Amino acid sequence: MHVLLVEDDDLVASGLIAGLELHHCVVDRVGTARQAQAALDQFECDVVILDLGLPDGNGLQVLSHWRQQGHDLPVLILTARDAVHERVTGLECGADDYVLKPFELDELIARLHALVRRAAGRSLPEISHGALRVRPSTGEVWLHRNAVSLSRREFALLEKLLNARGRVLTEDQLKDSLYGMDAGVESNALNVHIYHLRRKLGKELIITERGVGYRLGSPVSSESPS
Repeated sequence: MHVLLVEDDDLVASGLIAGLELHHCVVDRVGTARQAQAALDQFECDVVILDLGLPDGNGLQVLSHWRQQGHDLPVLILTARDAVHERVTGLECGADDYVLKPFELDELIARLHALVRRAAGRSLPEISHGALRVRPSTGEVWLHRNAVSLSRREFALLEKLLNARGRVLTEDQLKDSLYGMDAGVESNALNVHIYHLRRKLGKELIITERGVGYRLGSPVSSESPS
C-alpha cells in the first residue's frame, strides 16, 4: 500500500511513517498544501492521510480541489478537530474516513486497508488468485497453503497488481507504488522485483505487455506442483 501522508508536524509524521513502514506500507510525506497538490500531480498513490491544519492552507480546501480535479483515491482525514460539524464538513468535502488525534496505530492501519479494499472493489481482508492467497494487513502470502516470504518491495508490487485485477499498469505506475518520490532508484530495480516474484510465485503470475507495462496473469492453478 502506497500512502501519501500530508502532515506538517515532524514528530507526528515520523511516528506515523515508522509505524506504517512496519506494516508493509510505502510512505511519502509532505508538509504543506502546495506540496500535497504537487505530489498528486506527479505520482499515483493508493490512499492519502490528510491533516487539516496545514501552514499554507486548510486541508479541506486541498481535498475539495482534488475532488474537483477528478482524483477519486481514498482520503482519510487525521486531525485534532473533534467537533461534529468539523467531521460532517470533512466527509461532505469528499473524505472517505475521519480519525481523531490522538489515535491508535493499529486502528488507523486497519481503516487504511479497509479504504484501499473498497477502492479495489473487494470486501474480504484476503485476496485470492487461484492457489495464491494474500493478506495485505499483515503482509502474509501463501501459495498452495505454503507460506512465501516476500520483501517489502515485492509485496507492494504483488498487492498493486492484484488490486488492479488484470488492468495493465505502466512501469511508472508500478515504480510509484514501490518507491514513491524516491528519485534514487536504479533503472532495472522494477525488473529485479518482477524477476523475484516470478521465481517465488510462478513465471505466469506477471504478464509483460511489451511497450505498455505489466498485468496480473491467470489465477495460479490450485493443483500443487509435482
